[in-house]
Amino acid sequence: MSEGQKFQLGTIGALSLSVVSSVSIVICNKALISTLGFTFATTLTSWHLLVTFCSLHVALWMKMFEHKPFDPRAVMGFGILNGISIGLLNLSLGFNSVGFYQMTKLAIIPCTVLLETLFFRKKFSRKIQFSLTILLLGVGIATVTDLQLNMLGSVLSLLAVVTTCVAQIMTNTIQKKFKVSSTQLLYQSCPYQAITLFVTGPFLDGLLTNQNVFAFKYTSQVVFFIVLSCLISVSVNFSTFLVIGKTSPVTYQVLGHLKTCLVLAFGYVLLRDPFDWRNILGILVAVIGMVVYSYYCSIETQQKASETSTQLPQMKESENDPLIAAENGSGVLSDGGGGVQQKTVAPRSRGD
Repeated sequence: MSEGQKFQLGTIGALSLSVVSSVSIVICNKALISTLGFTFATTLTSWHLLVTFCSLHVALWMKMFEHKPFDPRAVMGFGILNGISIGLLNLSLGFNSVGFYQMTKLAIIPCTVLLETLFFRKKFSRKIQFSLTILLLGVGIATVTDLQLNMLGSVLSLLAVVTTCVAQIMTNTIQKKFKVSSTQLLYQSCPYQAITLFVTGPFLDGLLTNQNVFAFKYTSQVVFFIVLSCLISVSVNFSTFLVIGKTSPVTYQVLGHLKTCLVLAFGYVLLRDPFDWRNILGILVAVIGMVVYSYYCSIETQQKASETSTQLPQMKESENDPLIAAENGSGVLSDGGGGVQQKTVAPRSRGD
């Protein structure tokens, strides 16, 4: 099996793991929050991250991956930013209507595209932009109902969108810049995320629910679903970093909207949630957008791979050609005095 086939297989596995684990945890948390009344989402997320860190520590002890320390300031900043983005998303949901919160989530893709275009000079073709527009339109039809605006909620939503976009872009760039795996990055950043949410979680949850998480009555059923949610979260957190590292922040957001459609469908089938023609139409349009996006992404990936494969032989030929090598500044120069030959190489910048 070639390296390209292995990469594609790994990407498909990461996407599948992300979908299955995310849909599972949404169904579990829905039962925990809606049925059992445990509405402390931010605190629960901090427990998720603590369990994830402990699980990864055990995996490290079993030598399932290698610990690779890198810039501690980058790790700390990244971890705290991730924790803040999660808290802001929860606040956005608490201070806005469900419809406006869904609009906030929809805004993450355009914002990510804008940031990557401005600061990383990444180019998105018109075909990709068209497919993303279809996807967002479909998800909007399926999920957005009421749009009640207020100043505080709008500011929180704006901050949530920006911090989420930056955090997800950093997830991708840090893995590539420091050459660390998704597991290594998650292991080192998890403590900072967990501490950020563990400290602020009870306060935020109290602000949103007017209840104290420590005064809640923890029945055996509640504890069971909390433990189950924490165990599933290990897979969710791992697959999130894995997908963003193997693909891109935009692809991860597209995958997130697929999960939203699946959650709506499972909610209707399993929990008999209300479902009407708008949901069906929106899901169909969104699925069409996802298929078109996947198709154009695969075509562009193949084109880039073919361009790279054709450029490599040309580069090797140019290196072997003494005339071209001399023009590039890597020719062999001889000093006139002692016949000693010295090879001079033109300096390269990081971007070369």
